[in-house]
Amino acid sequence: MNIASKITAAFALSFLSLGLAIAEEPASSTLPKAFIDGQGDGWRALGEADFQNVNCFDDTWSFNDGGIQCTGKPVGVMRTKQEFTNFELVVEWKHLKSAGNSGVFVWTIPAEVEKLTKPGLPAGGIEVQILDHGYKDAYKKSSGKEGDWFSTNGDIFPVGKSKLTPFPPLSPNGARSFPSKELSKGVGEWNHYYVRAINGEVRLWVNGEEVSGGKDAVPATGYLCLESEGSPIEFRNLRIRELP
Repeated sequence: MNIASKITAAFALSFLSLGLAIAEEPASSTLPKAFIDGQGDGWRALGEADFQNVNCFDDTWSFNDGGIQCTGKPVGVMRTKQEFTNFELVVEWKHLKSAGNSGVFVWTIPAEVEKLTKPGLPAGGIEVQILDHGYKDAYKKSSGKEGDWFSTNGDIFPVGKSKLTPFPPLSPNGARSFPSKELSKGVGEWNHYYVRAINGEVRLWVNGEEVSGGKDAVPATGYLCLESEGSPIEFRNLRIRELP
């Protein structure tokens, strides 16, 4: 081997060693690399001044200690005063009772947000579901049927007059994007959602990993809503960054 070849080989070995060292270096956090905390340029917190009660009691929603508390009664939503089109959203949530049900709505139909398809639900929007694992057993007990048409790890689906082409894996009827991984934690534990909504496409990361989504949403602009659906739940660190 000539001198030039030896030098080239030495550089290659050095870069390989550096790459291995980087790969073996322990992560600074136990959270997956996809975790986004909503900090930095363009991000802002969503608080009490950003929302208005649409169809709940005065005490259904409260803002204390930097968080949002919901009694779950009655079934309904609290929506943002502002409409959004393209954005990133982070929120942490925790069910306080087993079998709890809630959700985050994106792109709720602006002109019809106060008209309901059934008690408590907007006339349209894309729901990013927040469901406790205990809901499966509760559903089976009350209905006598297996709950195979929903999951408890972050389904995404259109509500009412809205439309969406869900990403696979799909629910048996094809209406929902089922999560590709089961990452949600149970009652009493905090979960982290990162939602990215761009040009009619919605994607959800649960506790740091992407699991579900959909495309071709109609409409692809509207309000954001937090849902009250029969059970107490808490939210915190709700932040948003608008995108072009």
